[in-house]
Amino acid sequence: MRLFKLIPILLITISATSCIQKEKKVLKLPYLFSDHMVLQQNEEVTIWGEYHPKDNVSVKGSWGDEVTTQTDKNGTWQVTIQTPEAGGPYLLDIITADSTIVLNDVMIGEVWLASGQSNMQMPLKGWPPNDLILNSATEISSADHSSIRMFTVPMTLSVQPLDDTNKSKWQVSSPETAADFSATAYFFAKRIQQELNVPVGIIHSSWGGTPAEAWTSEKSLRKIKDFDGNLDVIKNPEAFTEMETWFNQFASQEFPQTKEQWEQIEFADIDAAKPNFDDLNWSSIEVPGRVDLINNGNFDGAVWIRKEFEITDISNDYILKIASIDDMDATYINGQKVGGLTGNGFWNTPREMNISKDVLKKGTNVIAIRIIDTGGPGEINGPIELIDQNEVALSLAGTWKSLVIAEIYLGKFYGYGLKNDLKDRPDVLELNPHMPSVLYNAMINPLVPFTLKGAIWYQGESNVGRAEQYTRLFPAMIQDWREKWQTEFPFYFVQIAPFNYTPDPDSDISAILRDAQRHTLQTPKTGMAVTLDIGNINNIHPGNKQDVGSRLAGLALANDYGINLIPSGPLYKGMSRSGDKVILDFNYAENGLKSGEQGLIGFEIAGEDKVFIDGKAKIVKNQIELNAKGLKEPIYVRYAWRDNSIASLFNKEGLPASSFSTEK
Repeated sequence: MRLFKLIPILLITISATSCIQKEKKVLKLPYLFSDHMVLQQNEEVTIWGEYHPKDNVSVKGSWGDEVTTQTDKNGTWQVTIQTPEAGGPYLLDIITADSTIVLNDVMIGEVWLASGQSNMQMPLKGWPPNDLILNSATEISSADHSSIRMFTVPMTLSVQPLDDTNKSKWQVSSPETAADFSATAYFFAKRIQQELNVPVGIIHSSWGGTPAEAWTSEKSLRKIKDFDGNLDVIKNPEAFTEMETWFNQFASQEFPQTKEQWEQIEFADIDAAKPNFDDLNWSSIEVPGRVDLINNGNFDGAVWIRKEFEITDISNDYILKIASIDDMDATYINGQKVGGLTGNGFWNTPREMNISKDVLKKGTNVIAIRIIDTGGPGEINGPIELIDQNEVALSLAGTWKSLVIAEIYLGKFYGYGLKNDLKDRPDVLELNPHMPSVLYNAMINPLVPFTLKGAIWYQGESNVGRAEQYTRLFPAMIQDWREKWQTEFPFYFVQIAPFNYTPDPDSDISAILRDAQRHTLQTPKTGMAVTLDIGNINNIHPGNKQDVGSRLAGLALANDYGINLIPSGPLYKGMSRSGDKVILDFNYAENGLKSGEQGLIGFEIAGEDKVFIDGKAKIVKNQIELNAKGLKEPIYVRYAWRDNSIASLFNKEGLPASSFSTEK
């Protein structure tokens, strides 16, 4: 039974006699239960809420089923009601002696939970200008699918498990609503709906840049042991009391949600752009470099940086080039705004601004940039330089002045102003979505025990570099969710795509994480959608979400809905030796294998010394034969074992093979 907070006692005076009565609780449902919702077909689905203690509550579906229960001493109640086969629309009535809630346009169909980080969060409209969804405008304009509905859980975090989400509601897919839907989840739902001709409901709960441990309960993380220290710290109420006391000194404003709101954000700070502004007492930082450092740690928020530079020739215009600014900027020279990018999706966008000669002065000039960092590293990447008409560059790298003017805390900006002294800012934990369990508490626990068919997951990028831990953490998270829902529902996940995580062209840190994901397939009732062929090594948010959603749907259609299809690309099964050759066997290759446009590349082979060299591979029926010149006793094989690997092996169905290594 779920726990809800008690309504406070109310004093009521009747005539001359005083007595104490409990306030009558109103009938209340979690936000998950709203008009346009989808309930799982042919199931005893769970409905819950709160009302006055020890009173009756009835739940009645217009399809013909009804159930009545009594609330407990805290006023909470929970029932299960049988649903019919897919169809609708229906009404769902929640009835008490003095009130009724009617949920309209309720559909019965298939319900899936979609979760993860930014590649699951990325909406159908994308994050222009850099993070775009393939054929986004066409997909949105044709999204008139009334049988597809989505409930998006607002981004929230908590150190304690919550009973309800922040305010949200179910949305029916249409050209007016679908732009904000998770693109991956939408394309998953679209294929399921088209193949089965049933309503599909998606509960979408994701947050960009977050690690798997943030989505796992404290109880499960305690079994792993790796996160005990962080869990102990965030459970310390004194640390958060100190933080709240600090931030409550300052005026706050809500975190912007749209590009227009970002453009209008204001911190009473424009004087910092003026060339004669006194920045003598500001801190010094080195640019290019991090701009989000404060006291003994980092912060998310807004910061001004300033620098003087000398110019002798102002007879022509200049161009200001900056490799990138993470995330947003407003750039001024001598008090005049010369450019900047505001809104989501510009963190890796090169800046190029035309600087009129009329803005410049012969001699000393001042450049000032207000940078807003919304999460992760906040930094200026080099080079940063002024270029004249003769392509001569004046570098602006070096020491700049810096002042923090606002900080993000619990979804709000707290303004420090231009005259601040942050030396007394407590060096304490800042609650953020990267912390263990905080997203499970706020964005998964409130969904339990809403009846699901299964879950889809797109995450892993934020755990790159911790692959060994992920081999333990990810299966534990899956089991954690199943235990909370008390059912072993199917769980299908996306293997991360190639991406240049480091400047090293030989880096394999993401390949190792991909292999950790592959090993998670040992967990029962899981499946993996491989994206080796549809990634973008220069963008961590590849635009082809159509194939991602479709491949996830293929796993569900084959495994859960009885559709006869091959749901996965080739997965390494085993190997044998024949002289100086290695024979590789694969699952999901029963109809044969084929190579990519560049032939079979990316296969490496090694002997006992584990020194890998390029191998020569060929397809023989539904196997791969592999050898290498000069290697007589091959022992180890790996495929696509780089951050920037290219898919070259597919099955006849056109699905790519997963990268793999035969090393243990």
